[in-house]
Amino acid sequence: MTPASTPTTRSPWPVWLGLLLAAFAGLSWWWAAGRPVDLPDAPSARIACVSYAPYRHEGQTPYDPATFISPQQIDADLKALSRRFDCVRTYSQGQGLDAVPAIAGRYGMKVLMGVWIGRDAAANAREIALAAATARAHPQVLRGVIVGNEVLLRGEQSPAALAGYLRQARAALPPAVPITYADVWEFWLRHPELAGSVDYVTVHVLPYWEDDPVPPGRAVQHVADVYARVRAAFPGKPVMIGETGWPSAGRPRQGATASVVNEARYLREFLRYAATVQMPYNVIEAFDQGWKRAQEGTVGGYWGIFDAQAQPKFPMQGPVTEVPRWWLGWLAAALGGGLFVLLGRPRVARAAAALVLAGIASGAALAWQVRQMLYACGPWWEWLLSGAACAAALVTALVLARALAAAMQRVDVAPPSRSWRFAWLFALAYYGLLLVFDGRYRDFPLGLFALPAVGYALVALAGIGMAGARRREDVLLAVAIILLAALVLVQERGINPVAWLWLGLSVLLGAAVLLPPRRVTHQQHGAGQ
Repeated sequence: MTPASTPTTRSPWPVWLGLLLAAFAGLSWWWAAGRPVDLPDAPSARIACVSYAPYRHEGQTPYDPATFISPQQIDADLKALSRRFDCVRTYSQGQGLDAVPAIAGRYGMKVLMGVWIGRDAAANAREIALAAATARAHPQVLRGVIVGNEVLLRGEQSPAALAGYLRQARAALPPAVPITYADVWEFWLRHPELAGSVDYVTVHVLPYWEDDPVPPGRAVQHVADVYARVRAAFPGKPVMIGETGWPSAGRPRQGATASVVNEARYLREFLRYAATVQMPYNVIEAFDQGWKRAQEGTVGGYWGIFDAQAQPKFPMQGPVTEVPRWWLGWLAAALGGGLFVLLGRPRVARAAAALVLAGIASGAALAWQVRQMLYACGPWWEWLLSGAACAAALVTALVLARALAAAMQRVDVAPPSRSWRFAWLFALAYYGLLLVFDGRYRDFPLGLFALPAVGYALVALAGIGMAGARRREDVLLAVAIILLAALVLVQERGINPVAWLWLGLSVLLGAAVLLPPRRVTHQQHGAGQ
């Protein structure tokens, strides 16, 4: 009889180690995210003032002229906010927001009333006129009127034109109501001439959004330094922190990580500092604002102290947990292990173990990605695109895991398709380009790309070849994804741990192409002897 040839692999321990590390990393992340973190308590659960933009329901956005916020919604919001806040800051008069002072007065709250100044002169005039009428009707409720918000930052008016709007507002408003202008602190220092047009200076200090992002551990000290610098630049003029806060979700920027724990830490530490210096301040913001994701990516929608359902995201005293339902990640991992064994149909125990470990790692990673989707996805097409990508990653991981299991069983298996690997190389290269050239507001989809990156690396480590010869375009993309990930790391100053993980995944997928293929040996088994 003709001898049968059965494929074997190299020593399997590196593959086992990779599978164990991947499964352990997935389970460990979910476990760590569910541990309570001890933080300093806030001096009080009450906060002096908070930004109030009521666009928290689906479809509500200030960019839609048809959007109108009913007095009933504003009443319900302010009734809830009055239990925690003494004052609310608004940003415009249109879309029903001119009703805020009257309703706030019912609950004993003060208002920093905003007047939106943009490019449209006619719209600006209407805003000022509406603000003047509201101020005359409710002067006792107003703590001040903020004429223009970050107009210079957006480049929509010149300093001279802005000063003209401030003079116009002063002439229209009751004399007893103070006026100010709010912008990022650097723009106040660049245009100190505006101080003569306001009663007090209102600056925004957002450590996360600084050009050099400030980590949470140094964020409050940064605010203190900026506050001292601005006060020194405007002696005799009161200075207010008009916006400060921290996001609870979104991409990290260098050492500044958006998380619930970091938002709670920053706010608690800031309130402790503010209480020691008797500083007027306003925190951003009352509710998460889904519409802001279109402007600022995922992170833009999660600056609220309350979520979009008006539920507090963290307590002001005691420990804070990032992912209270962390066990769902372990459940997804268990389901992944079961699914891979069911579909992989192993014949021996070591193949079943390989499938279980691969399924656990895949389930944990996909659960992480789905959690990110819950924060990031808005329109239906985003859900459809992200869901399809996750499904493709799961199928890829399953195919690669079956190839590994077949090698463990010493049975013939069709080599994985090179076209699938090329597709993942292309996708990673494309997203790498976006991160390099337009990455300020983009998330790192680690959970999605972890499945093909780790899977192809383990398959290559096991000596399982791809179908067909290695192509030049595969090599070019492999080099590209590593170089792009390295550039992202440089942009993040080498201090963003997520950028390091992104580089690691890119190296794994790239190495699966660039490393020379391993020679596969065969054991000869005589049949019928």
